[in-house]
Amino acid sequence: MKDEITLRAEGRAQTGTGAARRMRRDGFVPAVVYGHGRDSVHLRIRADELDGVLSRISAGTTMIGLEIDGAGSRKVLIRELQRHPFRSAILHVDFFQIREHEKIRVAVPLRLIGLAQGVEEGGILQQLRHEIQVECLPGDIPESFELDVTALLIGDSLHIADFDAGGVTILDDLDLTVCAVVPPTVMKVEEEEELEEIEGEEIEGEAEAEAAEEEPGSSGKESGEAS
Repeated sequence: MKDEITLRAEGRAQTGTGAARRMRRDGFVPAVVYGHGRDSVHLRIRADELDGVLSRISAGTTMIGLEIDGAGSRKVLIRELQRHPFRSAILHVDFFQIREHEKIRVAVPLRLIGLAQGVEEGGILQQLRHEIQVECLPGDIPESFELDVTALLIGDSLHIADFDAGGVTILDDLDLTVCAVVPPTVMKVEEEEELEEIEGEEIEGEAEAEAAEEEPGSSGKESGEAS
């Protein structure tokens, strides 16, 4: 069982864009908690405390004890973080209430480790999937899955079925490709450019040959204009 992370929150009555802007100016982040058929509760959280928690956890896969107005703690997961498009500031947080002994579905990040042998030989490593849908108890959610790609050669690939998820139930198709090492494309581009240059020279040479075969004044139109 992971060590529980706690986060303090305060209930708020005011909602809407104007109220949210005032909260952010005062150093708070608007939030909401919902789940298990209970009414949504609007909250505000100190921005510095939220940043401190997020720096220590994997958002979306770490269970948090949310203390609201000092009246007990709710077990929650972060469902969504809305960030400012240009700054690192968080604009809003959605929490989903969970039960420790009830399985839930969640997306777990996929991380590739190691340097593929095929990349050292000039290939390109492509990651096609960045997360996997799983089902498990909240306390058993992995922060991430790590896949070692060191042994991959050019043309090799890894699928969801190729790694051990432990006691976590994977919901995605096991045949889905996670990553692959593909051949380099630089040589193909250079060959195409070289072919275009050769074709261009041939067309230019044909045009010069055709022009040399024509004699000035041989055209009926030009002859008529000359008279």
